Amino acid sequence: MLDCISVSNMRQSDAQTIEKYVPSRTLMYRAAMGVFLAVERWQGRITIAVGSGNNGGDGYALAYILKRRGIDSRVVTLSDKRSDDGAFFAEKALALGVKVSPYTPGCFTGSDIIVDCLLGTGFQGAVRQSYADAIREINGSGACVVSVDINSGMNGDTGLAAIAVRSDLTVTIGYVKNGLVAPEARPWIGRLVCADIGIVLDREENKLLARSEWNDRYAHRENCFLAPDYLDVRPIDAAGFDLA
Repeated sequence: MLDCISVSNMRQSDAQTIEKYVPSRTLMYRAAMGVFLAVERWQGRITIAVGSGNNGGDGYALAYILKRRGIDSRVVTLSDKRSDDGAFFAEKALALGVKVSPYTPGCFTGSDIIVDCLLGTGFQGAVRQSYADAIREINGSGACVVSVDINSGMNGDTGLAAIAVRSDLTVTIGYVKNGLVAPEARPWIGRLVCADIGIVLDREENKLLARSEWNDRYAHRENCFLAPDYLDVRPIDAAGFDLA
């Protein structure tokens, strides 16, 4: 059984965990470790596409983790801005020799794996032109696409998107967001897993159950739902990792 929550609940849960229990940089490191563990084989040419917020920071942290394990990747940036924790991991990745370059048309060509860290769960409104161009290129690349936390361009509460990254795998962080299991999200997601990074939930909302767990007792509870077939209800355990 997995918790499924709103974006506002996730934001509050994250904030209170940072205030009381786990430093924000450790949570970002664990988020990246969750993505690292969720991908069965890291091979070929790996491109990590990052935006300006903490979602982009997860990408820098992933590049750092990969490099420490002898796996090369390159980071493509859609913004010069970085969150404080994102800047921290960008510096660590750069110090190890990770290549970072701005987005240019065609830069995803030849990638075997593309990691989508462009826009997080807080995204709302219309996708800016440069991001829309990058999303279209990612979708047309033929690479294996891994979205971090949510498919960029998707609304985290509703699953609606005018344009979004189409992933082979989405690794959502902490808890499943309501939009990821909404019917509107299905065309964008190949497979969905959740990485547990030790965030303490502020309040319970909905529960998702695998078909093997489902029975009449749950069917009559308003907050219980059958998990969609693309969701793996077994979480990735990244809660025990400390920043290295």
